Amino acid sequence: MNLPNKIGVYGGGRMGAGIAHAFLLTGGEVTVIEADAAAAAAAGQRVGESLAKAAERGKLAEPLEQVAKRLTATTDPAALSACGLVVEAVPEIVELKMQVLARIEESAPEAVLATNTSSLSVDQLASKLVRPERFLGLHFFNPVPASELVEIVIGAKTASGLVSEAQKWVEALGKTAITVTDSPGFASSRLGVAIALEAMRMLEDGVASAEDIDTAMTLGYKHPMGPLRTTDVVGLDVRLAIAEHLAREVGERFEPPTILREKIAAGHLGRKTGQGFYTW
Repeated sequence: MNLPNKIGVYGGGRMGAGIAHAFLLTGGEVTVIEADAAAAAAAGQRVGESLAKAAERGKLAEPLEQVAKRLTATTDPAALSACGLVVEAVPEIVELKMQVLARIEESAPEAVLATNTSSLSVDQLASKLVRPERFLGLHFFNPVPASELVEIVIGAKTASGLVSEAQKWVEALGKTAITVTDSPGFASSRLGVAIALEAMRMLEDGVASAEDIDTAMTLGYKHPMGPLRTTDVVGLDVRLAIAEHLAREVGERFEPPTILREKIAAGHLGRKTGQGFYTW
């Protein structure tokens, strides 16, 4: 199974827009679904601006207009009917994701369904699907166009052949796949959050400044970005939700530190609000 020519993305926020961007570069048609007309228009604009920046950097293999015309942003899930793959990219709320996945399955009965969740159980999300064997996790990383990694998450009922096809799709995107079984936080989120939470505790305890803690990881361990700056980019609220989920599923070592809760209570969510562990 080659990469489907028609791809759907349900949710056009930062992650959904980035996923749409990545698939557009493969030459396929991409349909983004949003909740209302204003959100759909904003999603279309978000993808368009991302493509324009890529064009300025010489990252497009064809004219910008030609790539952009393959994008459709709408509110009608029926527009997904011809898609061979649909990626769900709505907020990390179990009930919302399950509702959206059921809607996608009804609208695109022949499509492979994927969730972009960074930590929620793929098996739980699949529990109400009619065809769970055609469902798996495709965890993209922010910013999607520049990120080199996609985490493929295998559910208990995911067809084995689908995993090998997903690996080929990731390769077609110019990215590298890692494959993990469904478990709390998978591999990437579990490790990333563990480091970030410890960095927050160190900052809270006055061990070092945010800048020096991050520099220890960028220069000492060759991380491209330190854990506190990464948290600002991801969003402190997103980090909190994942940490709370891991604390429930794995244990108290993932209990969020006070400094994280205090910053969120003050409205400091990171880059998207202009203030987090850094001023943006």
